[in-house]
Amino acid sequence: MNGAKRAAQLLSATNVRALFDSVDAFLFDCDGVIWKGDKLIDGVPQTLEMLRSKGKKLVFVTNNSTKSRRQYANKFQSFGVPVSQDEMFSSSFAAAMYLKVNNFPPEKKVYVIGGEGIIEELQLAGYTGLGGPADGDKRAEWKSNCFFEHDKSVGAVVVGLDPNINYYKLQYGTLCIRENPGCLFIATNRDAVGHMTDLQEWPGAGCMVAAICGSTEREPIVVGKPSTFLMEFLLKKFQISTSRMCMVGDRLDTDILFGQNSGCKTLLVLSGVTTQSMLEDPSNSIQPDFYASKVSDLLELLGE
Repeated sequence: MNGAKRAAQLLSATNVRALFDSVDAFLFDCDGVIWKGDKLIDGVPQTLEMLRSKGKKLVFVTNNSTKSRRQYANKFQSFGVPVSQDEMFSSSFAAAMYLKVNNFPPEKKVYVIGGEGIIEELQLAGYTGLGGPADGDKRAEWKSNCFFEHDKSVGAVVVGLDPNINYYKLQYGTLCIRENPGCLFIATNRDAVGHMTDLQEWPGAGCMVAAICGSTEREPIVVGKPSTFLMEFLLKKFQISTSRMCMVGDRLDTDILFGQNSGCKTLLVLSGVTTQSMLEDPSNSIQPDFYASKVSDLLELLGE
C-alpha cells in the first residue's frame, strides 16, 4: 500500500456534513459497532432512526456467522430496532451463496464447523449441512483398531466462529478436505478476536480456520470481509454506486479494508476492537477516511 496515504480524519462538526451529503447508503458492521454481545452500544437506535428519516439506506454486513440473516433481524427486533432480513448480509449467507454461484452440486453435502446460522443459510440455498451445533458434544478418541468414519459425499467444509469447537470436528473437517476429491475449504472470515460479550474480546473464527489450515496444509476461500464477494450481492440488490456508500466498522483489516477494496468511503469507530493508538501506530497501513468514537457521533455532530 502507498506509504503516503493520508491519515484518517477525526469526524467533526466541520467535515460530517460533507460526508453525510456524499453518501446514500451506510453499511454497518455489527459486533463492536452496533452492539457488544447482547448489549446495544449507546445511541445506536437514535442514530439509525435519524439516518432512515433522512432517506439513507442502511445495510448491515457482519462477519459473525453464528446467526442467519433471519436470526440477525430477530436480534435487532429484540432491541426494538427495526431491521429487515433483506438489510442483513452475514458471512453465513456469503458461504451459502459462494456455493450457489459456483454451481456446487446439490447432492453433495457440506460439513460445518460453526453455528446454526451457517446450517440455516445452507438449507435455504438448497444444501444439506452436516455437523455444526449437532457435533458440539461429540468426542474423538484414540483407540486401537478404531477407525474414524466420515461422509464421502461431503464436497465442502465451511469453517466459521464456533464456541463449541472440538477435536471431533477438527478430525471430521480434516478428513473431508484431505480425502474427499475436490472438497472445498471455505472460511466465513479470519477475524482474530471479537466482542462476543460486552466486557471483553474472545477468540474469533480466525483461530478455528487456522486449526484446519494447520491440519490440511491448505488455505481457505474466504467469503466474508475483507473479501468483496458480498458486495456483488449488495450492489445487485440496492443499485447504489459504491462511491455513494460508507462502510462503518471497528476493524481495520476486515471492515475498513472491505470498504476500501469495494470503493466505498470508510468510517472507523473506536467502540470495538481498534483503539486510537492502534490506528495511529506507524506499522498500521490501513487508514480509513474518517474515525469517530462511536456510531452516535454522527447524530451528535449533525445536531439532529
